[in-house]
Amino acid sequence: MSKTINILGSGFSSLAASCYLAKAGHKVTVFEKNSQIGGRARQYKKNGFLFDMGPTWYWMPDVFERFFNDFNKKPSDYYQLEKLNPAYEVYFGIGDSAVIPDNLNEIYSLFEKEEKGSSLHLKKFLKQAKNNYDVAVKDLVYRPGVSPLELITPKTINKLNQLFFDIRSQIQKRFNNPRLIKILEFPVLFLGAKPGNTPAMYNFMNWADFGLGTWHPIGGMFEVIKAMESLAKELGVTFKTNANVEKLKVVNDSVERIVVNGESQNSADIVLSGADYHHTETLLDAQYRQYSEAYWNKKTFAPSSLLFYVGFNKKIKNVSHHTLFFDEEFDSHAEYIYDTPSWPKDPLFYASFPSISDNAFAPKEKEAATFLIPIASGIEDTEAHREKYFNIIIDRLEKLTNQKLKDEVLFVKSYCINDFIEDYNSYKGNAYGLANILTQTAFLRPKIKSKKVKNLYFTGQLTVPGPGVPPALISGKIAAESILKHFKS
Repeated sequence: MSKTINILGSGFSSLAASCYLAKAGHKVTVFEKNSQIGGRARQYKKNGFLFDMGPTWYWMPDVFERFFNDFNKKPSDYYQLEKLNPAYEVYFGIGDSAVIPDNLNEIYSLFEKEEKGSSLHLKKFLKQAKNNYDVAVKDLVYRPGVSPLELITPKTINKLNQLFFDIRSQIQKRFNNPRLIKILEFPVLFLGAKPGNTPAMYNFMNWADFGLGTWHPIGGMFEVIKAMESLAKELGVTFKTNANVEKLKVVNDSVERIVVNGESQNSADIVLSGADYHHTETLLDAQYRQYSEAYWNKKTFAPSSLLFYVGFNKKIKNVSHHTLFFDEEFDSHAEYIYDTPSWPKDPLFYASFPSISDNAFAPKEKEAATFLIPIASGIEDTEAHREKYFNIIIDRLEKLTNQKLKDEVLFVKSYCINDFIEDYNSYKGNAYGLANILTQTAFLRPKIKSKKVKNLYFTGQLTVPGPGVPPALISGKIAAESILKHFKS
Protein backbone atom coordinates (compact mmCIF):
# COMPACT_ATOMS: atom_id res chain seq x y z
CA MET A 1 0.00 0.00 0.00
CA SER A 2 1.29 3.46 -0.92
CA LYS A 3 2.32 5.65 2.01
CA THR A 4 2.75 9.42 2.30
CA ILE A 5 6.27 10.63 3.09
CA ASN A 6 7.41 14.18 3.80
CA ILE A 7 11.10 14.97 3.41
CA LEU A 8 12.77 18.04 4.93
CA GLY A 9 15.55 19.56 2.83
CA SER A 10 16.73 18.85 -0.72
CA GLY A 11 20.45 18.15 -0.43
CA PHE A 12 22.10 15.04 -1.87
CA SER A 13 20.88 12.70 0.89
CA SER A 14 17.26 13.91 0.71
CA LEU A 15 17.21 13.66 -3.07
CA ALA A 16 18.64 10.14 -2.97
CA ALA A 17 16.12 9.01 -0.35
CA SER A 18 13.24 10.58 -2.29
CA CYS A 19 14.16 8.56 -5.37
CA TYR A 20 14.32 5.22 -3.53
CA LEU A 21 11.06 5.85 -1.68
CA ALA A 22 9.21 6.97 -4.79
CA LYS A 23 10.51 3.99 -6.73
CA ALA A 24 8.94 1.77 -4.04
CA GLY A 25 5.58 3.32 -4.86
CA HIS A 26 5.18 5.89 -2.11
CA LYS A 27 3.92 9.46 -2.36
CA VAL A 28 6.93 11.67 -1.59
CA THR A 29 7.02 15.43 -1.07
CA VAL A 30 10.24 17.34 -0.53
CA PHE A 31 10.07 20.64 1.41
CA GLU A 32 12.99 22.99 0.77
CA LYS A 33 13.44 26.14 2.84
CA ASN A 34 15.34 28.03 0.13
CA SER A 35 14.24 29.10 -3.33
CA GLN A 36 16.64 26.67 -5.02
CA ILE A 37 17.02 22.97 -4.33
CA GLY A 38 20.37 21.34 -3.57
CA GLY A 39 21.09 22.27 0.02
CA ARG A 40 24.77 23.12 0.35
CA ALA A 41 25.23 22.21 -3.33
CA ARG A 42 23.30 25.21 -4.62
CA GLN A 43 24.48 27.36 -7.50
CA TYR A 44 25.34 31.07 -7.64
CA LYS A 45 25.30 33.15 -10.83
CA LYS A 46 26.44 36.72 -11.41
CA ASN A 47 27.36 38.74 -14.51
CA GLY A 48 27.91 35.67 -16.67
CA PHE A 49 29.92 33.86 -13.97
CA LEU A 50 28.83 30.55 -12.45
CA PHE A 51 29.80 29.05 -9.07
CA ASP A 52 29.09 25.82 -7.22
CA MET A 53 28.39 27.19 -3.73
CA GLY A 54 29.25 23.97 -1.91
CA PRO A 55 30.97 20.79 -3.13
CA THR A 56 33.38 21.24 -6.02
CA TRP A 57 35.17 17.85 -5.98
CA TYR A 58 33.71 14.82 -7.78
CA TRP A 59 35.39 11.78 -6.25
CA MET A 60 34.31 8.12 -5.99
CA PRO A 61 32.51 8.00 -9.36
CA ASP A 62 31.51 4.39 -8.64
CA VAL A 63 29.19 5.58 -5.83
CA PHE A 64 27.34 7.85 -8.27
CA GLU A 65 27.18 5.03 -10.82
CA ARG A 66 25.79 2.66 -8.20
CA PHE A 67 23.10 5.18 -7.26
CA PHE A 68 21.87 5.74 -10.81
CA ASN A 69 22.18 2.03 -11.61
CA ASP A 70 19.65 1.32 -8.84
CA PHE A 71 17.14 3.02 -11.17
CA ASN A 72 18.45 1.42 -14.37
CA LYS A 73 20.11 4.70 -15.27
CA LYS A 74 23.65 5.98 -15.77
CA PRO A 75 25.17 9.34 -14.83
CA SER A 76 25.69 9.93 -18.56
CA ASP A 77 21.92 9.86 -19.02
CA TYR A 78 21.88 13.21 -17.21
CA TYR A 79 25.34 14.82 -17.24
CA GLN A 80 28.76 14.44 -18.82
CA LEU A 81 31.95 13.77 -16.88
CA GLU A 82 35.55 14.49 -17.73
CA LYS A 83 38.55 13.23 -15.83
CA LEU A 84 40.76 16.13 -14.81
CA ASN A 85 44.43 16.09 -15.80
CA PRO A 86 46.08 17.28 -13.70
CA ALA A 87 43.81 16.03 -10.94
CA TYR A 88 44.94 18.95 -8.76
CA GLU A 89 47.97 21.00 -7.82
CA VAL A 90 49.58 21.59 -4.41
CA TYR A 91 51.62 24.71 -3.61
CA PHE A 92 54.36 24.47 -0.98
CA GLY A 93 56.05 27.84 -1.52
CA ILE A 94 56.70 30.63 -4.00
CA GLY A 95 56.65 29.12 -7.48
CA ASP A 96 56.99 25.69 -5.86
CA SER A 97 54.16 23.28 -6.55
CA ALA A 98 53.49 19.62 -7.27
CA VAL A 99 51.07 18.81 -10.06
CA ILE A 100 49.21 15.56 -9.38
CA PRO A 101 48.70 13.57 -12.61
CA ASP A 102 45.59 11.59 -13.54
CA ASN A 103 47.24 8.14 -13.62
CA LEU A 104 49.14 5.96 -11.19
CA ASN A 105 52.33 5.47 -13.21
CA GLU A 106 52.96 9.20 -13.38
CA ILE A 107 52.09 9.55 -9.68
CA TYR A 108 54.66 6.87 -8.84
CA SER A 109 57.25 8.81 -10.88
CA LEU A 110 56.35 12.03 -9.06
CA PHE A 111 56.86 10.34 -5.68
CA GLU A 112 60.15 8.77 -6.74
CA LYS A 113 61.42 12.15 -7.88
CA GLU A 114 60.59 13.65 -4.47
CA GLU A 115 61.92 10.76 -2.36
CA LYS A 116 63.97 7.86 -3.70
CA GLY A 117 62.30 4.52 -3.02
CA SER A 118 58.96 6.10 -2.13
CA SER A 119 57.16 4.72 -5.19
CA LEU A 120 57.52 1.18 -3.84
CA HIS A 121 56.09 2.25 -0.49
CA LEU A 122 53.26 4.03 -2.29
CA LYS A 123 52.38 0.91 -4.28
CA LYS A 124 52.10 -1.13 -1.07
CA PHE A 125 50.16 1.63 0.67
CA LEU A 126 47.69 1.95 -2.21
CA LYS A 127 47.24 -1.80 -2.42
CA GLN A 128 46.02 -1.74 1.18
CA ALA A 129 43.99 1.42 0.51
CA LYS A 130 42.24 -0.21 -2.45
CA ASN A 131 41.46 -3.27 -0.38
CA ASN A 132 40.00 -1.07 2.35
CA TYR A 133 38.00 0.83 -0.28
CA ASP A 134 36.54 -2.42 -1.63
CA VAL A 135 35.50 -3.47 1.86
CA ALA A 136 34.42 -0.13 3.32
CA VAL A 137 32.92 1.88 0.47
CA LYS A 138 31.38 -1.04 -1.37
CA ASP A 139 29.93 -2.66 1.75
CA LEU A 140 30.40 -1.29 5.29
CA VAL A 141 29.28 2.27 4.67
CA TYR A 142 25.93 1.00 3.39
CA ARG A 143 25.14 -0.41 6.86
CA PRO A 144 22.56 1.50 8.98
CA GLY A 145 24.78 2.14 12.03
CA VAL A 146 22.53 0.24 14.43
CA SER A 147 25.04 -2.17 15.98
CA PRO A 148 28.81 -2.60 16.33
CA LEU A 149 28.34 -6.08 14.88
CA GLU A 150 27.83 -4.44 11.48
CA LEU A 151 31.59 -3.83 11.41
CA ILE A 152 32.45 -7.49 11.89
CA THR A 153 32.42 -9.57 8.71
CA PRO A 154 34.80 -12.21 7.31
CA LYS A 155 36.39 -9.44 5.22
CA THR A 156 36.83 -6.96 8.07
CA ILE A 157 37.89 -9.19 10.95
CA ASN A 158 41.58 -8.73 10.07
CA LYS A 159 41.15 -4.99 9.52
CA LEU A 160 39.55 -3.94 12.77
CA ASN A 161 42.94 -3.12 14.26
CA GLN A 162 43.13 -0.28 11.70
CA LEU A 163 40.38 1.47 13.63
CA PHE A 164 42.70 1.82 16.62
CA PHE A 165 45.70 3.58 15.08
CA ASP A 166 45.66 6.72 12.99
CA ILE A 167 46.34 7.40 9.34
CA ARG A 168 49.09 9.93 10.11
CA SER A 169 51.28 7.36 11.86
CA GLN A 170 50.56 4.90 9.05
CA ILE A 171 51.78 7.41 6.44
CA GLN A 172 54.78 8.64 8.39
CA LYS A 173 56.05 5.10 8.88
CA ARG A 174 56.40 4.80 5.11
CA PHE A 175 57.36 8.29 3.95
CA ASN A 176 59.87 10.87 5.17
CA ASN A 177 59.43 13.66 2.65
CA PRO A 178 57.17 16.34 4.22
CA ARG A 179 55.73 17.30 0.83
CA LEU A 180 54.64 13.73 0.11
CA ILE A 181 53.21 13.42 3.62
CA LYS A 182 51.08 16.54 3.03
CA ILE A 183 49.82 15.14 -0.28
CA LEU A 184 48.91 11.80 1.32
CA GLU A 185 47.24 13.40 4.34
CA PHE A 186 45.18 15.78 2.21
CA PRO A 187 42.31 13.37 1.30
CA VAL A 188 41.57 12.85 4.99
CA LEU A 189 40.49 16.48 5.18
CA PHE A 190 37.30 15.42 3.37
CA LEU A 191 36.47 13.42 6.50
CA GLY A 192 36.62 16.52 8.65
CA ALA A 193 39.24 15.52 11.24
CA LYS A 194 42.96 15.74 11.89
CA PRO A 195 45.01 12.96 10.25
CA GLY A 196 46.26 12.12 13.76
CA ASN A 197 42.67 11.49 14.92
CA THR A 198 41.41 9.64 11.85
CA PRO A 199 41.50 5.82 11.91
CA ALA A 200 43.94 4.22 9.47
CA MET A 201 41.06 2.31 7.88
CA TYR A 202 40.13 5.58 6.19
CA ASN A 203 43.20 5.38 3.96
CA PHE A 204 40.66 4.23 1.38
CA MET A 205 40.40 7.96 0.64
CA ASN A 206 43.88 7.74 -0.87
CA TRP A 207 42.60 5.13 -3.31
CA ALA A 208 39.67 7.42 -4.10
CA ASP A 209 42.25 10.12 -4.84
CA PHE A 210 45.02 8.35 -6.77
CA GLY A 211 43.27 5.18 -7.89
CA LEU A 212 39.91 6.54 -9.07
CA GLY A 213 40.91 10.06 -9.96
CA THR A 214 39.32 13.49 -9.86
CA TRP A 215 36.40 14.17 -12.18
CA HIS A 216 34.38 17.19 -13.26
CA PRO A 217 30.72 17.21 -14.29
CA ILE A 218 30.46 19.59 -17.24
CA GLY A 219 28.50 22.58 -15.94
CA GLY A 220 29.50 21.88 -12.34
CA MET A 221 28.31 19.87 -9.35
CA PHE A 222 24.88 21.47 -9.58
CA GLU A 223 24.38 19.36 -12.71
CA VAL A 224 24.35 16.32 -10.40
CA ILE A 225 21.66 17.98 -8.27
CA LYS A 226 19.62 18.69 -11.41
CA ALA A 227 20.08 15.08 -12.51
CA MET A 228 18.79 13.74 -9.20
CA GLU A 229 15.88 16.18 -9.27
CA SER A 230 14.99 15.02 -12.79
CA LEU A 231 15.14 11.38 -11.73
CA ALA A 232 13.03 12.10 -8.66
CA LYS A 233 10.37 13.87 -10.73
CA GLU A 234 10.35 10.98 -13.22
CA LEU A 235 9.55 8.74 -10.24
CA GLY A 236 6.75 11.04 -9.07
CA VAL A 237 8.39 13.12 -6.31
CA THR A 238 6.85 16.55 -5.62
CA PHE A 239 9.08 19.50 -4.72
CA LYS A 240 8.05 22.56 -2.74
CA THR A 241 10.59 25.40 -2.49
CA ASN A 242 10.45 28.44 -0.22
CA ALA A 243 8.84 26.00 2.21
CA ASN A 244 10.30 26.51 5.69
CA VAL A 245 9.35 23.71 8.09
CA GLU A 246 8.80 25.41 11.45
CA LYS A 247 7.33 22.69 13.67
CA LEU A 248 6.89 18.93 13.91
CA LYS A 249 3.64 18.23 15.79
CA VAL A 250 3.75 14.91 17.66
CA VAL A 251 0.64 13.02 18.74
CA ASN A 252 0.78 9.53 20.29
CA ASP A 253 4.56 9.41 19.78
CA SER A 254 4.30 10.03 16.02
CA VAL A 255 4.66 13.15 13.91
CA GLU A 256 1.07 13.92 12.98
CA ARG A 257 1.67 17.12 11.02
CA ILE A 258 4.40 19.47 9.93
CA VAL A 259 3.98 23.24 10.01
CA VAL A 260 5.31 24.95 6.88
CA ASN A 261 5.43 28.74 6.60
CA GLY A 262 2.94 28.95 9.47
CA GLU A 263 0.45 26.49 8.00
CA SER A 264 -0.17 22.88 9.04
CA GLN A 265 0.26 20.37 6.22
CA ASN A 266 -1.67 17.17 5.66
CA SER A 267 -0.51 14.29 7.83
CA ALA A 268 2.15 11.89 6.56
CA ASP A 269 2.98 8.32 7.46
CA ILE A 270 6.70 9.12 7.67
CA VAL A 271 8.78 12.27 8.11
CA LEU A 272 12.40 12.08 6.96
CA SER A 273 14.70 14.99 7.75
CA GLY A 274 17.69 15.72 5.57
CA ALA A 275 17.93 19.09 7.29
CA ASP A 276 20.40 19.70 10.11
CA TYR A 277 19.83 16.94 12.69
CA HIS A 278 20.19 19.24 15.71
CA HIS A 279 17.86 21.84 14.18
CA THR A 280 15.26 19.21 13.31
CA GLU A 281 15.08 18.09 16.92
CA THR A 282 14.47 21.69 18.02
CA LEU A 283 11.29 21.54 15.92
CA LEU A 284 10.00 18.91 18.37
CA ASP A 285 8.72 19.52 21.87
CA ALA A 286 11.55 18.88 24.35
CA GLN A 287 10.31 15.47 25.54
CA TYR A 288 10.67 14.06 22.00
CA ARG A 289 14.28 15.07 21.46
CA GLN A 290 16.84 12.26 21.61
CA TYR A 291 19.97 14.33 22.09
CA SER A 292 20.57 17.15 24.55
CA GLU A 293 22.40 20.41 23.91
CA ALA A 294 25.22 19.02 26.06
CA TYR A 295 25.45 16.01 23.72
CA TRP A 296 25.86 18.17 20.64
CA ASN A 297 28.27 20.53 22.36
CA LYS A 298 30.62 17.66 23.22
CA LYS A 299 30.77 16.36 19.65
CA THR A 300 33.78 16.95 17.39
CA PHE A 301 32.52 18.78 14.35
CA ALA A 302 34.21 18.97 11.00
CA PRO A 303 35.23 22.52 10.11
CA SER A 304 33.09 25.32 8.91
CA SER A 305 34.37 27.39 5.99
CA LEU A 306 34.99 30.93 4.89
CA LEU A 307 34.23 30.95 1.17
CA PHE A 308 34.72 33.58 -1.50
CA TYR A 309 33.14 33.45 -4.95
CA VAL A 310 35.21 35.77 -7.14
CA GLY A 311 35.00 36.97 -10.73
CA PHE A 312 38.37 37.95 -12.24
CA ASN A 313 38.76 40.15 -15.30
CA LYS A 314 41.52 37.97 -16.79
CA LYS A 315 42.69 34.36 -16.96
CA ILE A 316 44.85 33.31 -13.99
CA LYS A 317 48.24 31.72 -14.61
CA ASN A 318 50.18 29.00 -12.77
CA VAL A 319 47.15 27.29 -11.18
CA SER A 320 45.05 24.20 -11.90
CA HIS A 321 41.31 23.58 -11.75
CA HIS A 322 41.75 22.41 -8.14
CA THR A 323 44.68 24.05 -6.33
CA LEU A 324 45.69 23.56 -2.69
CA PHE A 325 47.87 26.09 -0.91
CA PHE A 326 49.84 24.19 1.73
CA ASP A 327 52.62 26.74 2.12
CA GLU A 328 51.77 27.06 5.82
CA GLU A 329 51.72 24.28 8.41
CA PHE A 330 48.55 22.19 8.61
CA ASP A 331 49.05 21.29 12.28
CA SER A 332 49.19 24.95 13.25
CA HIS A 333 46.03 25.73 11.29
CA ALA A 334 44.30 22.65 12.75
CA GLU A 335 44.89 23.89 16.31
CA TYR A 336 42.71 26.91 15.53
CA ILE A 337 39.97 24.58 14.27
CA TYR A 338 39.94 21.81 16.87
CA ASP A 339 41.98 22.78 19.95
CA THR A 340 41.46 26.50 20.52
CA PRO A 341 38.61 27.45 18.15
CA SER A 342 39.46 30.86 16.71
CA TRP A 343 40.48 32.52 13.47
CA PRO A 344 43.72 30.99 12.12
CA LYS A 345 46.88 33.08 12.06
CA ASP A 346 48.40 31.59 8.89
CA PRO A 347 45.60 29.73 7.12
CA LEU A 348 45.88 27.04 4.51
CA PHE A 349 43.38 27.50 1.73
CA TYR A 350 41.91 25.78 -1.30
CA ALA A 351 41.00 27.37 -4.63
CA SER A 352 38.83 26.11 -7.44
CA PHE A 353 39.21 27.62 -10.90
CA PRO A 354 36.57 25.64 -12.83
CA SER A 355 36.66 28.01 -15.81
CA ILE A 356 40.09 26.53 -16.61
CA SER A 357 38.31 23.31 -17.61
CA ASP A 358 34.78 24.44 -18.39
CA ASN A 359 33.74 27.50 -20.40
CA ALA A 360 30.31 27.53 -18.71
CA PHE A 361 31.80 29.12 -15.57
CA ALA A 362 33.06 32.47 -16.87
CA PRO A 363 32.86 34.82 -19.84
CA LYS A 364 35.66 34.54 -22.39
CA GLU A 365 39.11 35.56 -21.12
CA LYS A 366 37.82 35.87 -17.56
CA GLU A 367 38.16 33.49 -14.58
CA ALA A 368 35.73 32.21 -11.98
CA ALA A 369 37.34 31.30 -8.65
CA THR A 370 36.11 29.85 -5.40
CA PHE A 371 38.38 30.15 -2.36
CA LEU A 372 37.86 28.17 0.85
CA ILE A 373 39.53 28.54 4.24
CA PRO A 374 38.63 25.82 6.78
CA ILE A 375 37.71 27.42 10.13
CA ALA A 376 36.27 26.31 13.45
CA SER A 377 32.51 26.09 13.80
CA GLY A 378 30.89 28.54 16.19
CA ILE A 379 33.46 31.33 16.10
CA GLU A 380 32.55 34.99 15.54
CA ASP A 381 31.81 35.85 11.91
CA THR A 382 31.97 39.53 10.93
CA GLU A 383 32.48 41.51 7.74
CA ALA A 384 35.81 42.67 9.15
CA HIS A 385 36.98 39.05 9.46
CA ARG A 386 35.87 38.30 5.91
CA GLU A 387 37.64 41.32 4.43
CA LYS A 388 40.83 40.61 6.37
CA TYR A 389 41.05 37.00 5.19
CA PHE A 390 40.19 37.80 1.59
CA ASN A 391 43.15 40.17 1.51
CA ILE A 392 45.36 37.52 3.12
CA ILE A 393 44.62 34.86 0.51
CA ILE A 394 44.77 37.24 -2.47
CA ASP A 395 48.16 38.49 -1.28
CA ARG A 396 49.35 34.91 -0.88
CA LEU A 397 47.92 33.86 -4.26
CA GLU A 398 49.73 36.73 -5.99
CA LYS A 399 53.01 35.95 -4.25
CA LEU A 400 52.93 32.18 -4.68
CA THR A 401 51.89 32.23 -8.34
CA ASN A 402 53.85 35.36 -9.34
CA GLN A 403 51.10 37.56 -10.79
CA LYS A 404 49.09 40.68 -9.95
CA LEU A 405 45.40 39.99 -9.33
CA LYS A 406 43.88 42.50 -6.89
CA ASP A 407 43.07 45.05 -9.56
CA GLU A 408 41.48 42.32 -11.70
CA VAL A 409 38.76 41.46 -9.17
CA LEU A 410 35.34 42.26 -10.65
CA PHE A 411 33.29 41.18 -7.64
CA VAL A 412 33.50 39.13 -4.45
CA LYS A 413 30.70 37.28 -2.68
CA SER A 414 31.63 35.90 0.74
CA TYR A 415 29.93 33.06 2.60
CA CYS A 416 30.64 31.99 6.17
CA ILE A 417 29.28 30.79 9.50
CA ASN A 418 26.37 33.22 9.69
CA ASP A 419 25.24 32.18 6.21
CA PHE A 420 25.42 28.46 7.03
CA ILE A 421 23.18 29.13 10.02
CA GLU A 422 20.77 31.37 8.11
CA ASP A 423 20.46 29.22 4.98
CA TYR A 424 20.81 25.69 6.38
CA ASN A 425 20.06 26.00 10.11
CA SER A 426 23.52 24.52 10.54
CA TYR A 427 24.59 23.75 14.12
CA LYS A 428 27.21 26.38 15.05
CA GLY A 429 27.51 27.13 11.33
CA ASN A 430 29.37 23.89 10.57
CA ALA A 431 29.88 23.17 6.88
CA TYR A 432 30.56 19.42 6.80
CA GLY A 433 28.88 17.74 9.76
CA LEU A 434 30.50 15.48 12.34
CA ALA A 435 34.16 14.56 11.97
CA ASN A 436 34.90 10.91 11.25
CA ILE A 437 36.94 10.13 14.34
CA LEU A 438 36.80 6.72 16.04
CA THR A 439 34.22 7.74 18.65
CA GLN A 440 31.95 9.13 15.92
CA THR A 441 32.16 6.25 13.45
CA ALA A 442 29.31 4.02 12.25
CA PHE A 443 27.01 2.98 15.16
CA LEU A 444 28.47 5.80 17.32
CA ARG A 445 26.89 8.53 15.16
CA PRO A 446 23.38 9.97 15.72
CA LYS A 447 20.82 7.39 14.64
CA ILE A 448 18.90 7.23 11.37
CA LYS A 449 15.68 6.38 13.25
CA SER A 450 14.39 8.46 16.13
CA LYS A 451 14.23 6.54 19.41
CA LYS A 452 11.35 8.69 20.69
CA VAL A 453 9.18 9.44 17.66
CA LYS A 454 7.92 6.36 15.84
CA ASN A 455 7.72 7.76 12.32
CA LEU A 456 10.66 10.19 12.30
CA TYR A 457 13.88 9.41 10.43
CA PHE A 458 17.07 11.30 9.63
CA THR A 459 19.57 11.35 6.78
CA GLY A 460 22.62 13.40 5.85
CA GLN A 461 26.02 14.41 7.17
CA LEU A 462 25.24 14.26 10.91
CA THR A 463 24.24 10.61 10.77
CA VAL A 464 25.73 7.56 8.98
CA PRO A 465 27.99 7.25 7.13
CA GLY A 466 29.32 10.83 7.45
CA PRO A 467 30.35 13.99 5.59
CA GLY A 468 30.90 14.30 1.85
CA VAL A 469 28.83 13.93 -1.31
CA PRO A 470 29.23 10.16 -1.89
CA PRO A 471 28.40 9.45 1.79
CA ALA A 472 25.32 11.68 1.41
CA LEU A 473 24.05 9.55 -1.49
CA ILE A 474 24.66 6.46 0.63
CA SER A 475 22.94 8.01 3.67
CA GLY A 476 19.84 8.64 1.57
CA LYS A 477 19.76 5.00 0.52
CA ILE A 478 20.26 3.76 4.10
CA ALA A 479 17.45 5.98 5.37
CA ALA A 480 15.09 4.88 2.60
CA GLU A 481 15.82 1.21 3.26
CA SER A 482 15.18 1.74 6.98
CA ILE A 483 11.82 3.33 6.20
CA LEU A 484 10.85 0.53 3.80
CA LYS A 485 11.65 -2.01 6.55
CA HIS A 486 9.47 0.06 8.89
CA PHE A 487 6.54 -0.35 6.49
CA LYS A 488 7.10 -4.09 6.16
CA SER A 489 7.13 -4.61 9.91
